[in-house]
Amino acid sequence: MANVFDELITKGVRAGQLPARTSEAREWYRGAAGEFKRVNERKLISSDQTRLTSKILPGSMYMYYYDPKWKEELPFYDRFPLVFPFKVESDRFWGLNMHYLPLPLRARLMDALYDLANNSRYDELTRLRMSYALLDRSAKFKWFQPCVKQYLFSHVQTRFMYVYPSEWDIALFLPTERFVKASKTQVWADSKRIINGTR
Repeated sequence: MANVFDELITKGVRAGQLPARTSEAREWYRGAAGEFKRVNERKLISSDQTRLTSKILPGSMYMYYYDPKWKEELPFYDRFPLVFPFKVESDRFWGLNMHYLPLPLRARLMDALYDLANNSRYDELTRLRMSYALLDRSAKFKWFQPCVKQYLFSHVQTRFMYVYPSEWDIALFLPTERFVKASKTQVWADSKRIINGTR
């Protein structure tokens, strides 16, 4: 069953764009994905069973359903995170949930993160080589802080949907954030305050 990734990549290839090979191609895919007003995340995550996994690798991108343990205490949270894990332990992991940034800042951070890719093929072996310390010590990643989240494996409600590196820019701009207790506008305003040091 074709999903939105397949559809946009097919459309992009026909338009002479190859995913994530050039900055122009990345902008094309981001723009095409940004035109979607709504995406059915349940349909998306079930559209290709070969993508679903119980294990995650640092530096890869995943989507999944999540129900936080401390959701009553949280001011807001994302039920359908889009995450690059960077540290994995037996019961939890830490990662960058890109949904916490408005689209322009999301694009800037992703452009900087591409410098951390272990290769330029954007195939299934491509991953980001990052750690919190690396992100924290470089000004070019200055938008990362509001994205850092901790997730408990026991509160992940589905298997992880692997996003191929060639699709990162599509996933980045699809409207799949599912914030609870606050609108995305409120969440993004809070993230800007964190970045600017006013919160």
